[in-house]
Amino acid sequence: MSAVALGLYVVALVVLFGVRSWVQRRRTGHTGFHGLSGTPADAGWWGGVLFMVAIVLGLAAPLLVVLGATPTDPPVGVEVVGLGLALVGFAATLAAQTGMGASWRIGVDPAERTELVTTGVFASVRNPIFTAMVLAQSGVVLMVPTWVGAGALAALVTAVQLQVRAVEEPYLRNAHGDAYARYAARTGRFVPGVGRLPDAATATGRRAF
Repeated sequence: MSAVALGLYVVALVVLFGVRSWVQRRRTGHTGFHGLSGTPADAGWWGGVLFMVAIVLGLAAPLLVVLGATPTDPPVGVEVVGLGLALVGFAATLAAQTGMGASWRIGVDPAERTELVTTGVFASVRNPIFTAMVLAQSGVVLMVPTWVGAGALAALVTAVQLQVRAVEEPYLRNAHGDAYARYAARTGRFVPGVGRLPDAATATGRRAF
């Protein structure tokens, strides 16, 4: 199963980042990749660094097992559940990326303004791509349970939290104002109903009465 996990991970990286960036460039003239920005003093910078760490460790985990450097022997049932979660997670990531259309980006350019996507799965969850990625990585960890894979999952979860809270939400508030405030007040951050942000207008109204 480690060879399957490695192959699946490589294909996912190629499709979700390589092919998706190529398609984005064909459609918009831009790959959608903004890269790492800021300095080590910024939470967003650490989010970007940890995201890259998560990818490297996520690839290394099954590779080390395939090479025999890291032994692992999970129950077959756990491997099968992991494979299912990984497939669903990677497919959901691609679907959510596609659902963003021309607004899809990796990283944020503060000077750029893209359309706020609130349809499809985004009508219930603000960050379904990150949710799906964490689900997929969790599946890979079950397929090939090692400390390296667990480290990849921990780095990914931390990176996602930093990126969303310290970079993307402030950017979207600034870029879309009340439209984003209303949207964030009714949708969950990573899962439906959880992590909704208070609507400033509603909060002000409540304090007035």
